[in-house]
Amino acid sequence: MKKHRWSIALVALALLLAACGDTGGETTTTGGDEEPTTTAGEEPTTTAGAPAGETPYTELNAAIAGDYEGTSVEIVAQWAPDGAEATSFDLALQPFRDATGIEVNFEPTVEYETALQVRVDGGNAPDLAQIAQPGKMQQYADAGSLINLSEWFNVDQLTQDQVAGFVELGSHNGDLYGVYYKTDVKSIVWYPIQGFADNGYEPPTTWEEMIALSDQIVADGNGNPWCISIESEAADGWVATDWMEDILLRTAPPEIYTQWYNHEIPFNDPEVLEAAEYMSQIWFTPDYAYGGNTYINATFIGNTQDPMFDPAGPQCWMQKQAAWIPGFWGENKDFTDPADWPNKPGEDVGFFYFPTIEEEFGQPVLGGGDMFVMFNDRPEVRALLEYLATAESSAAWIERGGFVSPNVNVPLDSYTTYPETELSTMVANATTFGFDASDLMPADVGAGTFWSGMVEWVAANGEGTEEIFQSIEDSWPAG
Repeated sequence: MKKHRWSIALVALALLLAACGDTGGETTTTGGDEEPTTTAGEEPTTTAGAPAGETPYTELNAAIAGDYEGTSVEIVAQWAPDGAEATSFDLALQPFRDATGIEVNFEPTVEYETALQVRVDGGNAPDLAQIAQPGKMQQYADAGSLINLSEWFNVDQLTQDQVAGFVELGSHNGDLYGVYYKTDVKSIVWYPIQGFADNGYEPPTTWEEMIALSDQIVADGNGNPWCISIESEAADGWVATDWMEDILLRTAPPEIYTQWYNHEIPFNDPEVLEAAEYMSQIWFTPDYAYGGNTYINATFIGNTQDPMFDPAGPQCWMQKQAAWIPGFWGENKDFTDPADWPNKPGEDVGFFYFPTIEEEFGQPVLGGGDMFVMFNDRPEVRALLEYLATAESSAAWIERGGFVSPNVNVPLDSYTTYPETELSTMVANATTFGFDASDLMPADVGAGTFWSGMVEWVAANGEGTEEIFQSIEDSWPAG
């Protein structure tokens, strides 16, 4: 019966995939040593022709046949327990549980990176773990802690199924160690729709227009143009690194971005310092950022936008943040169901594309993503990881709580919420997709001195840029 239910699901998915046309657009993915591309108008390969009840993955087929029924797999991730992402992901695992009889124990946690490292060091690593930073994956792989997936995983199929570049991002020294499950788009700025309309403000399309709008808000006496903060528990500073990366993609060629995170140019290269100067125009201009640098450094990122929703009217008007931020709007933080969000994306609050700075660099998009890595090699663990690579797995999560999948076989009409429909189109039309550089740097820098250096820079109100960036450069590991 379990196999029958799975067969029906695969048939339905095949019909959806068969109806899915090309997405158009021309995209360069910047991430890893190469810059793979997808050609405009090129239709992605799908698995629509796969026999019903079978998948391109060996252990998953055996699991569907009941070979591993009664076994269990532990999977951990860095999402807040009972939060929106954790709840929807756990629900998305249910089709796998139902089809295979494998018990999946999912454990989300907030203090994630430290807890995971402690478990690995103590010889008690989970079966599967979510990792956001390729540099961290590489560290675990170099230490011999991870299973080399290339020895059994259908890498050719994965390469066909995912947006160009993501297999390379999950690889180290030519071998696959991580399977990407989700991606996000960071190149967006949220704003209150009615507030803009009431004051005659228009979403800007250029950097100059965005600066002019900021000046107009100040001149109108409407509070501060920008909602910005970077306090994030054990990960303070990453919001600032996102700004640096997004601006660099708009002020320098894609190869500069790649050379920067690969340390082929110094961290404080003149191109990078120029990006910091552009960032200073917003972060450190008096009256631009709500509460100034003290608020920026001391306020939790989930509370950044609270002044935008002040009952007396917006006290700050624009926030640059990815599509997950609506889950923190309102008095009750981290909503599980988007229907419960007090300020509806697309109705009350919208977003615009973080504008181009230099036209010659087109419309770049900055994004990140989460991969799953494998610490323990058992057939049932392999089966779950293979399931996470399928379009059906992605669709199951999208139905329960939106995100953008790197799997090209997920039909665009699967995205039904305002953020995801707009973001999937934005990705398709991007001239460059830059993966979060701090996640591609060695963890001691990307999630270490880069983050902490940006906190120091904000505390100094933008002073001492060259000295702070030099200290980050000096922290780069030898070799």
